[in-house]
Parts: sequence; structure tokens; C-alpha cells
Amino acid sequence: MYAEKSTSEMIDLQEHLINAARKGDRSAASELVSKWFKRIYNFTLNYFNDHDVAMELAQQTFIAMYRKIDKLQDSGSFKPWLYRIASNYCHEEFRKRNRRQFLTIWKKKNDGEHYSYDIQAEGRQFNPSESFHHEELSEKLRDCLGKINAEQREVLIMKEYEGLKFKEIALALGVSENTVKSRMYYGLSAMRKVMEKEKLTLDSFGYGV
Repeated sequence: MYAEKSTSEMIDLQEHLINAARKGDRSAASELVSKWFKRIYNFTLNYFNDHDVAMELAQQTFIAMYRKIDKLQDSGSFKPWLYRIASNYCHEEFRKRNRRQFLTIWKKKNDGEHYSYDIQAEGRQFNPSESFHHEELSEKLRDCLGKINAEQREVLIMKEYEGLKFKEIALALGVSENTVKSRMYYGLSAMRKVMEKEKLTLDSFGYGV
């Protein structure tokens, strides 16, 4: 049985792949896609809760990665750099949706954009009763998340769902760490206010301010 790779070995391997991809090694770039596609897909899915849109945006992200990775100056900044590309595509899609909403709002009643998120942690197992309770709470949480400011929502996804550090989020979004922390704080505060109306608490989902 092979021993599991240590964290330092995994970091070294990824750095090797990034450096090789920067030099035009397509097999190394393809391996990076294999390693990161699920995480970027989850990010875009959490942003829009639409499988087709999430797949399209994830694919666009990695097409851009192929085109631009030779411009990446520091292999250590690969993760925030990749999330920044994905974030930019999400912003573009968000603007398109807002334009479509504006153009059609006079034709019919429109409740506005609604976003939902899967709060189930990857790899976590639930028994049937837990799953039912989880689904019920998830539906309520999705309704609440749909009412949060888009910038605050994005930081929540990156921090709470994707596990990025504040510094990485700042690099990904092109803002200061203080701005990220502020958006995180106000996003959680806004969530608490919305959820209070639904008689829910952030503590129910592992959040706190």
C-alpha cells in the first residue's frame, strides 16, 4: 500500500504542475483542470444554483486558464488567480441576467434574482432523518441567501464554502483584506437579520458573527 502524500509533497506537486503549464506543457495544464474543476464548478454552482450555467462558467474559466497561465508570474498565487477568473465570469453572467430582468419586467411579475446554495459539506454523511431536516433547513437558508448583497454573498461562498483565506479572497476579488472582512461581517449580519424573520439562527448552520 502506498503512503499518502504529505501536505508539503502535494504543494510541491501542484507547484511543479503550475510551472510546467506556464511553460506550455498541455498535459500539466490538463492535470490542473482535473484537480480544480470540481471546486470551481462548486463555486459557480453555489453562485447561480444552475447546473448548466455552472458547467458553462467553469469551462470558460479553464479555457481562460489555458490561455493566460503563461502570464501568471507567481505559482503561489494560482488559487486566488483561478478564483478571480471564475468570479469575473460570474459577474458577467450576473450582469446579463440583470439586463434580461430589466427588459422583461414590464411583461410579467418578476420577483427578482434568486440565488440558492448547497450547504452540505463535501463528504459528510447524513442518516434519513438528518437528511430530511437538512433539506428543510437548506430550503429556508437558500431563500435567505437570495436576499443578501451580491458582493457579500460572493465573500461568504469563497470563505465558508470554498475555504479560501481572507488574503486569497482579497487577491481573487482585487480588493483589500479589510474590505473582504467587512463584506464578510456585514454579509453575516444581513443573514442574521433575514433569518430572524424566519425564526432561524446562523448558529443552526455553523455561522456566527
